[in-house]
Amino acid sequence: MRQIFLDTETTGLSAENGDRVIEIGCVELLHRKLTGNNLHFYLNPERDSHEDALRVHGITNEFLKDKPKFGEVVDQFLEYIEGAEVIIHNAPFDIGFLNKELELQGRPRFTTFVDGITDTLVMAKEMFPGKRNSLDSLCDRLEVDNSGRTLHGALLDAELLADVYINMTRGQDALLMEVESNDEQSRTTERVDLSSYQLPVIVATEQEMSQHDDVLTQLDKSSGGKTVWRNLQNSVA
Repeated sequence: MRQIFLDTETTGLSAENGDRVIEIGCVELLHRKLTGNNLHFYLNPERDSHEDALRVHGITNEFLKDKPKFGEVVDQFLEYIEGAEVIIHNAPFDIGFLNKELELQGRPRFTTFVDGITDTLVMAKEMFPGKRNSLDSLCDRLEVDNSGRTLHGALLDAELLADVYINMTRGQDALLMEVESNDEQSRTTERVDLSSYQLPVIVATEQEMSQHDDVLTQLDKSSGGKTVWRNLQNSVA
């Protein structure tokens, strides 16, 4: 499975009001392994960045003057992302800007070219309800080293996002064992038959039950009382 972690930097917050993309960073993951086949562009937006945006990314107008325009790299960009699952933190923001850039080039919308889009912000809110779920917060929570992130940068943020995603989804892989031969072009995959195993049943302690109940209470608050597990408990009782 080919996954692309993508981030952008922009001149401001509103693509509809004329703000443009100034940086695109993409990191490729293949079968949950970083390949090093990354893509990175600085772009000339043909306009100045807002002061607030400049404080976030630090990419000056002078630096961008000799960089290519989006139309000059669009084919390379689309070829790179084609058919992949694209993973973005707060996807509506980046996709909105990329759609506008593609529209200015007379191209179809971003989703036309990819296999799907996963928003890690949505994932994080489901996993950590009621907590801060910015990229920096997730790095701290999941022990991903972000000490080099003094300013936002699209490629660095995409790399951090890949680490965060791998940590967030750890343990969710299929029970498959990949056996690689010495021939790098020859791979076989064997399924592990678990039917003959007697798996132990570990009963939760009182402390674990109490912690579980606290989590359900938080989910009740964030979902307006729609927690499925709580509803099942009530119906059984």
